[in-house]
Amino acid sequence: MDQKSVKTNFTTFYLLIRRLISAGLTRQAIRTFSEMHVFLDEQSEDQVWKDYFYYLLDTLCKYGYVKVATEVFNKEKWRLELNCKLYTILIYGWCKVKNIEMARRFFGELLDKGIDPNVVSYNVLLNGICRRASLHPNGRFDKVIRDAEKVFDEMCERGVEPDVTSYSILLHVYTRAHKPELSLEKLRIMRRKGICPNIVTYTSVIKCLCSCGRIEDAELLLEQMVSNGVTPTSATYNCFFKEFKGRKDVDVALRLYGKMMQGSLCSPSVSTFNILLGMLLKLGRIGLARDIWDDMKDSGAGPDLDSYTLLIHGFCEKQKWKTACEFFMEMIEKGFLPQKVTFETLYRGLIQANMLRTWRRLKKRLDEESITFGSEFENYHLKPYRRLIKELKGKMLMAKCRILQEENEEIETRLMKQMHELTMKLALQKSQSAELLNAAEYNITSFRKKSLRMLNAKVNLKVF
Repeated sequence: MDQKSVKTNFTTFYLLIRRLISAGLTRQAIRTFSEMHVFLDEQSEDQVWKDYFYYLLDTLCKYGYVKVATEVFNKEKWRLELNCKLYTILIYGWCKVKNIEMARRFFGELLDKGIDPNVVSYNVLLNGICRRASLHPNGRFDKVIRDAEKVFDEMCERGVEPDVTSYSILLHVYTRAHKPELSLEKLRIMRRKGICPNIVTYTSVIKCLCSCGRIEDAELLLEQMVSNGVTPTSATYNCFFKEFKGRKDVDVALRLYGKMMQGSLCSPSVSTFNILLGMLLKLGRIGLARDIWDDMKDSGAGPDLDSYTLLIHGFCEKQKWKTACEFFMEMIEKGFLPQKVTFETLYRGLIQANMLRTWRRLKKRLDEESITFGSEFENYHLKPYRRLIKELKGKMLMAKCRILQEENEEIETRLMKQMHELTMKLALQKSQSAELLNAAEYNITSFRKKSLRMLNAKVNLKVF
């Protein structure tokens, strides 16, 4: 630059500092900033720190190096003019790494130094509480909401008027906590105060209503949104599609999709197509899924990696291996690196279906295309198919053994039952034989007695 007489300015150094920080070279970035004044002839060192320290601090925080930023701030703040902007950057940094306690600590330091926070400071802290905190059951929903509302009320008490961003942040946490009544009430308060909700605000409330199953209320709010001059986006309609997917209501979803495709509403995004693809494939509506896929390609919205992943896994579940392989290769050729689970699902499915030749051809094409992905492709270590076949054969053998064992147990049970029945029959027959024998002996005895009586009677007649 010196040879070409190009004057060095702060923009040059800012780009260099930002690249150093993004590469993790924070110390080199700070040193570059410290020595930058040598090349900026018009400004002194202290003036450079006062004018441009915001950029260094903000870049460190945005890339997650808030500890380094805090260290530099504490070391150099003696030469800085402390103001709300500097503290807001640090509050944002600690919120970004989900350390709300440290964010509150710097917010308290801001107040202790007599600096008045502005709406941006409160929004950053509010956003950290609402978006960075994990929402779980067992009372944690309410705790996050209480903390957020406490900050919101404090902002109002200090005379800082909440803006549409402040309300949108609160509505977002209400949506995550599935609080439709709170969302609608906060929306009404916004309107009473003359704050016009934007697309983000409306979409948050519509998402909350849809996720709670209140489709009619969501549709009514959508009409109000349009009448107020706010144009819905595909993200707004995706809230409805997600609820229809949960309800497995294909007909209603397709009617809404038809309106979007006809141009009366906004055009579907790739997320819209993916939601519909997931629903149709899960319900086994392969023909409709292919139609949606064709529409997506014609519209130019997609497909993306998620689209291909959904489609390939859907065909694998239906054991349509040839079609799955075709889309798999199309994905590779378009430069999308498949997820490892997609590799393994297709790999195992082809081997279990005894389609080894298809896998070999597919593997050859993969090796040809592997140069596109470089080192990323090397992480997909698949077991040799012979080894996998041995494993599968072993599992199949174990399964057959279990089946044979169950069959043997069933045969044994059946034989025991039959033996028991035969034993009972023999015992019954033996009992019946004994009864017949006793009856025969009784009859013989009676006959003998009768014969003797008749013989005696004849003898007596002859005597007389």
